Amino acid sequence: MKGTYGAGRLQGLTRLFLVFIVLFGLWCALVGVFAADELLVGALSSLLVAFFTSRLMVSGGVRDKVDPAKWFWAVVYFVYYWFYAEVKAHFSVIKRILSPSLPIRPGIVKVPYTTQSDCGIVCVANSITNTPGTVTVEVDEAEKCYYVHWIDVLSLDPQVCRREISSKFEEYTKRFFS
Repeated sequence: MKGTYGAGRLQGLTRLFLVFIVLFGLWCALVGVFAADELLVGALSSLLVAFFTSRLMVSGGVRDKVDPAKWFWAVVYFVYYWFYAEVKAHFSVIKRILSPSLPIRPGIVKVPYTTQSDCGIVCVANSITNTPGTVTVEVDEAEKCYYVHWIDVLSLDPQVCRREISSKFEEYTKRFFS
């Protein structure tokens, strides 16, 4: 029994340290000032928030959270999302604004998903919503699908909608949220 308590305590401290490092890193990046008093306030604030939230912020094991392969795929996703998907979607919407003669076929479509983790499901739904021209209206966990308002419905076939709207997002999120 004593060994189990010690292992749980070590995992709790590791979780606390991981959340502290992330929060303190964000603090430093946002403040941008590296004066001693700023660093002290940031460290104390990060430690306090990490103490109360580390159990909520890090579920499951800690080891998989620092896996370099998962971080690599998270960076690949970030680059894909911000420098390809977002830019492509913005140009599509801008083209429709500047050329009113282009057809707009708005509608709500069913988009199935295969992502298993809650974080992955939410990440894909947010990526869909943050991409111009699409908004996730509902996540139906029972049917494992999103209902998405799409500015230009190409098809009502759920598999076509998945391919056009969410398949790339899912492909990457599965690699770092598995």
